[in-house]
Amino acid sequence: MLASDSVRNASSERFNLLNADRVSLEKLFSAQGEKPFRARQVFSRLHKNGGCNNELAACLQDLPAATRARFSELVHIDELPLATVIPASDGVYKLLFSVGAGQQIEAVIIPEAQRITLCISSQVGCALACKFCLTGKQGFARNLTTAEIVAQLRVANRFLQSQGSTSGISNIVMMGMGEPLLNADAVLPALRLFTDTAAYALTPRRVTVSTAGVVPAMARLAADVPVSLAVSLHAPTNALRDEIMPVNRKYPLASLMTACQQHIINRPRAYVTFEYVMLDGVNDSPACARDLVRLLHGIRCKVNLIPFNPFSGASYQCSSPATIQEFRSRLLQSGVMTTIRKTRGDDILAACGQLAGDVHARTMGLAGRAGQSESPIVRHSPQ
Repeated sequence: MLASDSVRNASSERFNLLNADRVSLEKLFSAQGEKPFRARQVFSRLHKNGGCNNELAACLQDLPAATRARFSELVHIDELPLATVIPASDGVYKLLFSVGAGQQIEAVIIPEAQRITLCISSQVGCALACKFCLTGKQGFARNLTTAEIVAQLRVANRFLQSQGSTSGISNIVMMGMGEPLLNADAVLPALRLFTDTAAYALTPRRVTVSTAGVVPAMARLAADVPVSLAVSLHAPTNALRDEIMPVNRKYPLASLMTACQQHIINRPRAYVTFEYVMLDGVNDSPACARDLVRLLHGIRCKVNLIPFNPFSGASYQCSSPATIQEFRSRLLQSGVMTTIRKTRGDDILAACGQLAGDVHARTMGLAGRAGQSESPIVRHSPQ
């Protein structure tokens, strides 16, 4: 199945190869009377080595001459234009991509000692309007296509290569702009590409999808691509979560917890990560800690406490370090595995909740589903 773009009549429009997972590409070739192994040859050339190959002729080079000539007229490779790369003082890079209509989306490269993580966007803006998130304050413009999602990984790998890195992206988190599960038709094929051993070959445990709790699509994710699941929780009761995360009014905590259990029920080594942004005087009290322990009882999970990352116009403050440590201690004492996320890239607004790009929103509501001046690339070595 193709995401965002169905397999169109090839004679009327050239098809972007980056929109196809392996099965979709085989169907496209079969529709043209070609054997599936020809599709696999192109698939391997297109995605191997982290997707650094962006030349159509090179991707088609294993085909017979006549087939190569015909497919050169039927398909193309169309990646997102990279507008700017902004380095942070801690080695993080923020990549801004032009997505048309003067708009931009962001991806973030986060180098660490044993891995390099890429935080990927799934939408232009976000419709969920969580009150503590800068992206949510911008509203929603449109969904990204599978090609636009996959391109973020390909371009990031190419950028790392240009910096002399001998390692490519090893981990992916779908935690950038947008709610991934409101764009499942494009996100799921991208996840299949990321985890396909003939493409980017990332193990499912190294690919994480973060959701604010779009319950119906969570079941689809678990059945289709059983990657790691992170849930943006941020409140332990419906009353508080309704206030700061409007999505909870549609999918309240009881249904969300059931969906979390279902995601890992047949995976004995899997667990759910619950993300919990620490907001001073809002969700950081001892009572909130007790409520959180009760809510998570019986779920194989860990909690990741996230110090709130401020942005202009934010109405919240970050909990004090002492309060965060006390909150963590209460959870640990109750048997809940709990970590505190290290803030990365906050000096360039690349930290959690700060991604904004350049979005001209068409709606701020949950129902608003999808359907730029370009600067030179800035390349600094990590400091």
